[in-house]
Amino acid sequence: MIEFGHLSHVGLRRELNEDTYYGDAELGLWLVADGMGGHEYGEIASALAREAVVREVRNGHSLHEAIRIADEDIIRHSRRRAEALPMGTTVAAVRVSGDRFELAWVGDSRAYLWNERLCQLSQDHSYVQELIDQGVITAEQARTHPHRNVVTQALGVTAPQHLKIETVQGELKPGMQLLLCSDGLTEEVDDHQIARILARTELSAQECVDHLIHAALQGGGSDNITAVLIRRL
Repeated sequence: MIEFGHLSHVGLRRELNEDTYYGDAELGLWLVADGMGGHEYGEIASALAREAVVREVRNGHSLHEAIRIADEDIIRHSRRRAEALPMGTTVAAVRVSGDRFELAWVGDSRAYLWNERLCQLSQDHSYVQELIDQGVITAEQARTHPHRNVVTQALGVTAPQHLKIETVQGELKPGMQLLLCSDGLTEEVDDHQIARILARTELSAQECVDHLIHAALQGGGSDNITAVLIRRL
């Protein structure tokens, strides 16, 4: 059995929530998308990504293929707009079947696995992650870097031939949890805080999500905050 919790909050400094999410235990699909572009463009891009991924998974496509089609949908929609301003979105999506899961992502929305300890499954497609990989800065320095919000991959923005859709597969056994979240959470709440909340087995999945969002708001709430927690019972 699967229990899941979910919540999205506009944060304390934004007027519009450009994040979106989806959860369906029957379909075995969950996702978080963080739109970018402002003036409703990000909100549209993330919604288009959500709709396309759900539709294509229902039609039998893999997560990888569903995300690729979502990218095409966003680009097509953007070109039809008179303003022709770019719109984009990150996405982190997971499918669960039995005791197995498949994760796919583009951008810096993250996926974590909790199995007595916290492990980040995704790797940010971001400028600061590239600096970390090159040994220029540490992960701790990345948290306060002035360009920490610059993504290097996003649906609707990255040229399709250069789009990097990454996937990871693994086991989801009873007691294990998967967390999908936008960077509005990880900007304000570090991995140690996330781990402490997910370790609280007396809390329901929804209560854990509520605590995560509250922690991000207490941390400053500088961006939209979205979290989806999937727990295998």
